[in-house]
Amino acid sequence: MRAALVGIDFGQGDFAASVEELQLLARSAGAEPITTITAKRAAPDAAYFVGSGKADEIAMAVQDHRIEIVIFNHALSPAQQRNLEKRLNIRVLDRTSLILDIFAQRAASHEGKLQVELAQLQHLATRLIRGWTHLERQKGGIGLRGPGETQLETDRRLIGERVKALRARLGKLRKQHETQRRSRGRSQTFSVSLVGYTNAGKSTLFNAVTKAGVYVADQLFATLDTTSRRVYMGQEVGNVVISDTVGFVRELPHQLVAAFRATLEETIHADLLLHVVDASSPVRMEQIEQVNLVLKEIGADHIPQILVWNKIDAAELEPSVERDEYDKISRVFLSARTGAGLDLLRGAIVEWAMSAPGARLNQSYAVDEEELADDAELADDAEAAESSPTLTQVGSH
Repeated sequence: MRAALVGIDFGQGDFAASVEELQLLARSAGAEPITTITAKRAAPDAAYFVGSGKADEIAMAVQDHRIEIVIFNHALSPAQQRNLEKRLNIRVLDRTSLILDIFAQRAASHEGKLQVELAQLQHLATRLIRGWTHLERQKGGIGLRGPGETQLETDRRLIGERVKALRARLGKLRKQHETQRRSRGRSQTFSVSLVGYTNAGKSTLFNAVTKAGVYVADQLFATLDTTSRRVYMGQEVGNVVISDTVGFVRELPHQLVAAFRATLEETIHADLLLHVVDASSPVRMEQIEQVNLVLKEIGADHIPQILVWNKIDAAELEPSVERDEYDKISRVFLSARTGAGLDLLRGAIVEWAMSAPGARLNQSYAVDEEELADDAELADDAEAAESSPTLTQVGSH
């Protein structure tokens, strides 16, 4: 799909890196960026976000390059998106919708699909008016519609019912996660979560440490679902549970943060965070800041961190460790791809696990009967989800 990208520089942050990230997001969604249109503004235009003159420039680019979709590197209001589509006579996506679309493509597990659908419906609920002007007329009380109920009101009600059902299912999934964490807590198993900016190499590092075989690709949000593996770290600490989580990105939509809270809670309850950083990225410090902002939003900013500077082979650095003023390991420099420095990371995890309160040797992760019962209940939910009615026309364009 031929796409035109639009980015507006408001004088905040690294604008060039933000536009480059938009290109990666567009390609990850399956679009082909043909042209990029940029401008500087002090503040967004209320009607078109970019102003009427720049909107005309975008319209000319759409005609000249046979553009099929226009993607903005910003969050648009429903009115701005609707006005742009009328003026350009083409589909317009904002950054939030683009990320939601990528998540919808990548969700693999039952839980991930539920979380993405919930985020999409919450985003869609404010934009039902778009493309539905012919449905504002009242229609008769046939089927689901009551007397005098408009199609838009019906759509809003259907979305509300679906959101309620999704939250109930995700609540049961959260219960299962809590059961698993209680089991690990009883055995005092040291837990580690990998966090970091998307495409920093978390899943590659996870595979290198755990031999898990998680899908890896050079694209944004290659993996969404949290994967946990038990790793034996030697007689000093026994087993450690390591979890790979979804990657973060600047301006991560709030709907996704809320929907993926159950997944991200694996991070909240970790004993140690491995904050994976792309050492070769010129904007790595900004990416670290963005990850820390999301960690603060989900209540995980108090958990100890080790900054794992990955891809040192591309940055031409050597494997090493750095310690803070308390003589604790604070940074590890390694390459997950080549394996250089992985022994240093294992040593750092062992050191932190040995200093953890209540550390115990040779822990094991036991699954109890309550957890198995929850698994059976979730399987029933998955079957019910397959047979439940879907919103076939809500939000169609």
